[in-house]
This record gives sequence, C-alpha cells and structure tokens, in this order.
Amino acid sequence: MKHIVLFGAGKSATVLISYLKELATEKQWRVTVADSQLVVAAAKTGIHPLVQPVQTDILDDSKRKELIGAATLVISMLPPALHYLVALDCLAYKKHLLTASYVDERIRALAADVESAGILFLCETGLDPGIDHMSAMQCIDRIRNAGGRLRSFLSHCGGLVAPHSDNNPWHYKISWNPRSVVLAGKAGAVYRENNQTVRLSYPEVFSRSGEIDVPGAGKMESYANRDSLDYIALYGLHDIPDFTRTTLRYPGFCRGWEMVIALQLTDEEKKFRTDGLSIREFFRQHLGAPGAGNAARTIESDPILKSQFEWLGMNDDQPINRGICSAADVLQYLLETRLALQPSDRDLVVMLHEFEYSIGNNRKRLRSTLVAEGYDSLHTAMAKTVGLPLGIAARLILEEKIVEKGLHIPVAESIYEPILAELENRGIRFMEEEQDIPSR
Repeated sequence: MKHIVLFGAGKSATVLISYLKELATEKQWRVTVADSQLVVAAAKTGIHPLVQPVQTDILDDSKRKELIGAATLVISMLPPALHYLVALDCLAYKKHLLTASYVDERIRALAADVESAGILFLCETGLDPGIDHMSAMQCIDRIRNAGGRLRSFLSHCGGLVAPHSDNNPWHYKISWNPRSVVLAGKAGAVYRENNQTVRLSYPEVFSRSGEIDVPGAGKMESYANRDSLDYIALYGLHDIPDFTRTTLRYPGFCRGWEMVIALQLTDEEKKFRTDGLSIREFFRQHLGAPGAGNAARTIESDPILKSQFEWLGMNDDQPINRGICSAADVLQYLLETRLALQPSDRDLVVMLHEFEYSIGNNRKRLRSTLVAEGYDSLHTAMAKTVGLPLGIAARLILEEKIVEKGLHIPVAESIYEPILAELENRGIRFMEEEQDIPSR
C-alpha cells in the first residue's frame, strides 16, 4: 500500500490534508500527518481509517527516520530551514520528496545524489514559488511554439485580504507564515530592467515599489521579490531585456513597511525583556534607538502612518509577556494578534503575469491573471493554492504520470501541464487577455 507522509499541519496545510484524505479514500493509500502539536494535526485529519495524525519533534532523529522509512513519498510543509533534515533522510531511504519552498544551497548540493538514487525531489511546488512557475512556463512555451520572442516578463503575486474583510489601515491580514512576512525583503532584491541588472537594498525594496492595475482585483502596489535573475536561466530567457518578479499589496502597505524598516522593527539582534512590558513601553524603548527619532516624528505627522502604527498597538498598555524577544519577535507577535484573519474573514490570492513579445514584425502583450478567494480563515485561498499543487503532484508521481528523477522545480511541460489541468478542474484557473502593441 502506498504511503504519503506529510510533515507540518500548519496554516497552509489545511486544504492539502483534505486533498490527501480524498486520495486515501479513492486510492486506498495510507496518509500520515506529522506535526509538533498532535491536536493541530488531529483537528485537520479528523477520523479516517487510512489517515493518521502523529505528534513528532522533527529534531528527533529516530522518529523522523522511522516515518520517512515507512513512506513511499514525503511532503514537507515545515519551515524552510528544516527541509534539509527531511531531505537527507529521504535520500538515505530513497523516498520522493515534495516541498513548496525555494531550493536552498544545501538541497541544491544534493542534486547529483538524488538523481543517482532514482528518486524525485520536486521543490517550489506551491503558489509562489509553484503555480507562478507553472503558469508562466505554460505561456512562455506557447509563445515560443508560435515563433514568438519574449521581450519583457513581469510576474506579480500576493496573498491579501479579500475586500469585504479588509477593516484595518494596513489593508492586510496574515494568511501564511507570519515570520516570512516579518522578514520579507531583508535580503534586498535583484532584477533586470532595460538589459541592466538592478540591485535594491532592503529599504529600497519598499521605497521603490510600483503601482499596477490587476484585472479583477483593482489597483495594487508591487515590490521586487528576492533575486529574479535566478529564474531567467530556469525559464530559458537568457536574452530578455526586462525580467522582474514582485509581491503585491494594497496601496499604502509599502509606505507603512518602509517605516517599519526605518524604525528597525525587523531587527533580530537587540533583545527586550517583554514579561510585564507593555506594547507602548516597547515602542518607547525601541524608538530611543539611534536613528529612530526622525522616523517616529514622521509617524506623528502622517495620518495614515499614525493609524497604521496605532493599529499595531503603539499606544496600548497591553503587556507583551513573551519572554526575551528581539524587535522582530515582538513585531511578529503584533502581526499575529492585530492582523489576524478572523474566523469569518476571507483572504485573496492574486497573481498576474505580463508578457511582451514579438512575432515577426508584430508586437503583442499578454496578461494572465489568477484571482482566488478563500472560504474562511481556515480554508483559505492561500492554503488552497499552496497545498493543492503539492497534493496533485504527489498523486501524479505515485500514479507514475510524473516520471522525472533528480532535483526539479515544476518548469518542465511534463510536470506543469497535468498539475495545471487538475488545478483548473478545482477552480484555480487563469484568465488571459492579449492585445497588439501599436507600432511606434
């Protein structure tokens, strides 16, 4: 009997677990959902004869190896830094591995061994990264097959709050890993514009955000996302003049986050004793840091910024009581409590690909857009768009419909086509609009 082991039952795993339960019923496959909190895993698995929740400390070598050794295929929804532990055991036991995370250097270094072992490590198979790769490559391959030459590719994606659940001045609520929200942009960003490499520092990522009108979603802000250049070669676009990947937010967010950075609220070094420390006092202490005074005065003079920081609790006497924390830890706590999705809230996933290309003497523009809304704070659009590609890929691998071996991300037609087809069957579909670009 085939056996899928899933590590991690957090926010983004809800819809994936539901899908795996469907597979268990339909295929009579076993599914084990392992999480550090048994109550979390059990709440999502429910009662099913072939689906078992288990409590697991991922750092417990013997338990981790026992689970992986008993698996046919492993899915890791753990924090990215922990995938490597799982990957080493999957390699040792020759088990397929799926993740939704970016390929890091440690896993990249295993590529030759993974191929030699005759197994598949399929990474970046969630939303962003994941659906972005698959949908982009589907368009790129179609343009190439028609004889087109790509001149520009801009890819935008954001996990947002649905408009009718938007009731705070940040116009944002947490629908995925809050730590990733805190640390977004810290490594800066790199992209290509007019055949030139552009490098942005951490503050510049947000101060140089752009505006974009997304079909079906309205006006958005976009900020450059990580290192776009890595994907030029993966997409086979070596000579493209413009290539940028961005993150989407509603207007006003980037200005607020620029101030978060200026106030050093994402700093992970300096520590605070937060037991008995109010949020107001934390801000008072932290704003006493060198260089923070000017930013604090700017907040007081700007009504929008003032409302954003007051929403985070800048003037609240509520105690933090989180032990020894960095500023980033406190900020994460504030985001989790002040920008949380409420039970009836709905989130929104928006993705837009913009292509400019030429066929002969004709220039064209193609826009491909995905707008997906969640059902509630548990069955979110984020959980659906991150989890379903992993579940579908697992099924296709175990049915031997995806037969690649080695380390891959889903940019090959043999991988992305069947996954996208099933996603469309489940309501995750892109709308396209194409137009000619007038000659100058």
